[in-house]
Amino acid sequence: MAEVVLFHHARGLTDGVRAFADALRSAGHVVHTPDLFEGVLPDSLDAGLALIRELGDELDARADRAVAALPADLVYAGFSVGEAAAQRLAQTRAGARGALLYESCIPVTGEWAFGPWPAGVPAQVHGAEGDEFFAEDLPAARELVEVAGAELFLYPAAGHLFTDSSLPTYDAAAAAVVLERSVAFLDGLEVMPIRPE
Repeated sequence: MAEVVLFHHARGLTDGVRAFADALRSAGHVVHTPDLFEGVLPDSLDAGLALIRELGDELDARADRAVAALPADLVYAGFSVGEAAAQRLAQTRAGARGALLYESCIPVTGEWAFGPWPAGVPAQVHGAEGDEFFAEDLPAARELVEVAGAELFLYPAAGHLFTDSSLPTYDAAAAAVVLERSVAFLDGLEVMPIRPE
């Protein structure tokens, strides 16, 4: 069993995000789904991005508070904008067990980096080939493969947030494979020793 904190995307903690978390739970893992928007469900991606700009640094503070009482050896996961919170914590909070990065990726070098990728922390990156947002992040995802040995998976899906079953951009076939690979990743952590601090 792995313990996961899963951060939602710019449309908030939707039914689709909850359903994905429930599927991971059904596979035997503990999954926390903090609501960084405190109940707000923006009705469009643009509205969600506007809310994120309005929240500013408070968004990171909410993510930090969400994990403060949780154990150190978490798997950090996040969709799109939530991926940034997951990746930041995986790179900066001691004890990370792994990272599942969905539909986004931040560079691990350069001015946007959170710092170096921690040694021994495995990661997967999942993105759609037809997603214009992920296309911008693909070089960062490939860098993570080179630097940290992360696994990068590209799907023949057309839209952003293709993993969310409650949104029009949902691609059921691709999302099923994302879920299958995510469960395999988490199951694999059970046989890997926890890194010493």
